[in-house]
Amino acid sequence: MHITVLKSLFAIILLLSLGACSKKPQKERKSYVPVTKASVEDLERYKRFSIGKTDFDRPWIAHVNTADLDNDGYMDVVGCDAKLNEVFWIRQLADGSYEEIIIGRDLRAPVHVETADMDADGDLDLIISSMSVVFPNNDKIGAIFILENLANGEFENHLIIEGIDRVVDARAADFDEDGQLDLAVAQFGYDQGEVRWMRRTDDWSFESHVVLSLSGSINVCVADFDENGSQDFAVLISQQWEEIHLFQNNGKGQFTSKVIWGSTNEDYSCSGMSMGDINKDGKMDLVFSNGDGFGPNPEPGPKPWHGVQWLENRGQGFFKFHRVGDLGGAYSPVVVDLDNDSDMDIVALSGFNDWNKPKAESIVWFKNDGYESFTKTILAYEPTHLITLDIQKMKPGSPEHSLITGGFHAYPPYNEEKMSRVSLWKLNN
Repeated sequence: MHITVLKSLFAIILLLSLGACSKKPQKERKSYVPVTKASVEDLERYKRFSIGKTDFDRPWIAHVNTADLDNDGYMDVVGCDAKLNEVFWIRQLADGSYEEIIIGRDLRAPVHVETADMDADGDLDLIISSMSVVFPNNDKIGAIFILENLANGEFENHLIIEGIDRVVDARAADFDEDGQLDLAVAQFGYDQGEVRWMRRTDDWSFESHVVLSLSGSINVCVADFDENGSQDFAVLISQQWEEIHLFQNNGKGQFTSKVIWGSTNEDYSCSGMSMGDINKDGKMDLVFSNGDGFGPNPEPGPKPWHGVQWLENRGQGFFKFHRVGDLGGAYSPVVVDLDNDSDMDIVALSGFNDWNKPKAESIVWFKNDGYESFTKTILAYEPTHLITLDIQKMKPGSPEHSLITGGFHAYPPYNEEKMSRVSLWKLNN
């Protein structure tokens, strides 16, 4: 009996050992400790091309976005020129070249353009956020325009709202689930500001509901963050507040708001927010930068606390803060699997670095090792003054991501050799 028991135990141990040896090690995504590793350079990874208008004088490109506006299968670039009060379309042709068309004029310092099929006719319309004046101003001069895509290369301008605090971001979603696209709106104001959602009442008519009266809101992200089946939205608040607010939707356009992150540093300088599933757990996370330099400070520049962060979505409206890495003057973080290794990376720009230094970082790639530990990889030191970024596969079937950046040259130094308007960055073979 004793020998039989020993044999049985030996057999069990052998089977367990064989089973353990036959399994591949699995990534454990719940026990990671995000730590940014030492910086490296990869300056030859991308080659830069200027696209669109090349004759410019200290451009103020406030936002770029990618979309296929003419439904030809090729991704185009749309953008906001806050100095010339224009929205432009840089159309990609079948041969890979680009041509620029002005599709909106007199748009009162447009600073953000989003795409959505607002009239449900099968093509993308453009939602334009207008500040009227980019720099600090307390007047109620904000406006929202929608450029209706007429599908023949022409756009019809609809003024949706005006006479409100300066508008910096507007996103479309069906918040009350009536089958029509509504808007979530961030209004920076200056000493005052608002967050509102605008319920669709007719083709180009909306009814406004203010959900927060607080200055400094700069970005909106829309998703079902609490996974209850309805569209919520998060808003990044800058200025002295330096907070992120989540507005949870009950499905009827009724929102419960709460602060999901905040800094006690009134000079934290929040500058941009986007979203993506960083840890690939099926829940949408938030990524944000701090490095803003607009405002009364005559000499904006990098601060030790500037950089990129992500809020890990833990479910049911709860988030966990992680520092990703340092970047002076950080702006416009984008979540993307840049190297196609199935791990989500983050790319960010610098709008307000110390541009008198030749090694001031302009574009940085925070490379994910698969365990949410990031290596800071410098992709470019110039051009300088970059505040807006989109990343897209520009041609049908292409596995390669291209970067699109916009330069906003409102502060010195004005070095023409390091100045850019709209740039396309292609992977260098």
